[in-house]
Amino acid sequence: MRGVLGAFLTIWAVTAAGWVVGRWGLLGPAAETVLARLVFFVAAPALLLTTLATADLARVFTPALAAFVASTVVVATVYLGLSRALWPRPAGETAIGTLCASYVNAGNLGIPVAAYALGDVAYAAPVLLFQVLVAAPLAMAVLEADRDGRPGLVGLVLLPLRNPITVGSAIGITLAATGWLPPPEVMRPLELTGSAAVPLALLVLGMSLAGPPPRLTGPDVGPRYTAVALKVICQPVVAYVIARYALGLSGTALLAAAVTSGLPTAQNIYVYASRYGRAETLARDCIVLSTLVAIGSLLAIAAWLG
Repeated sequence: MRGVLGAFLTIWAVTAAGWVVGRWGLLGPAAETVLARLVFFVAAPALLLTTLATADLARVFTPALAAFVASTVVVATVYLGLSRALWPRPAGETAIGTLCASYVNAGNLGIPVAAYALGDVAYAAPVLLFQVLVAAPLAMAVLEADRDGRPGLVGLVLLPLRNPITVGSAIGITLAATGWLPPPEVMRPLELTGSAAVPLALLVLGMSLAGPPPRLTGPDVGPRYTAVALKVICQPVVAYVIARYALGLSGTALLAAAVTSGLPTAQNIYVYASRYGRAETLARDCIVLSTLVAIGSLLAIAAWLG
């Protein structure tokens, strides 16, 4: 347990350093955007490619992923039901709220958590793949239909191919399945580039928290707090129950199911909300609030299961 808690303290310490950098503007006004793009387009794909290329695929697609997927479906369904009954909104706004309640930050936080707390970045890969290949296209279809009256089928099909993290993961899984590795002269630069992903992602996460504080009152109080509670409290509890009692998991596998499900709302939900002009304020508030709450909730999960 001490090792897992120490890993989380390391994660939050680097995140705090990112907050200081962002709060004082040490790298300039565009630093967060530039570093986030560096992680997304370069470092994280390289890290996942090199990690998965040498991974045992049986350790990548584990029952912990099944618990995560099931918990995602459960909390998304609960939010949809509550939203329709208590806060009727257009379909696009409901889709953003549902993503806030169920779409985890598997990139900027999930990869570092998998690396430090779970001991293997491969735990984050299937979560990223599920979200990019399944959850995001479904949400985009709703948002497209809400905006234009019909979804852009070609765009939805090609959506995963425009995500470099998905492409890097797919290449790594293909290499692992075939058992062939490129020569060291090719892999070593990728490994060196990928080693920057974890610290940069945490710095970006901290910098993102240095912006304006989220609203605690006002419009959308019900959807906002419901989404945050479902995301950082209910989803890991559901994942734990499924993993422990339905799948019989224990040890690191059980911790992985609970921790990945307890990650806060992904920052790219705000990107989706802005792109389609739907519930931008709700998305931003849920991202910041869930990230702040997750600082304590993830430590609690680690103390309980670590």
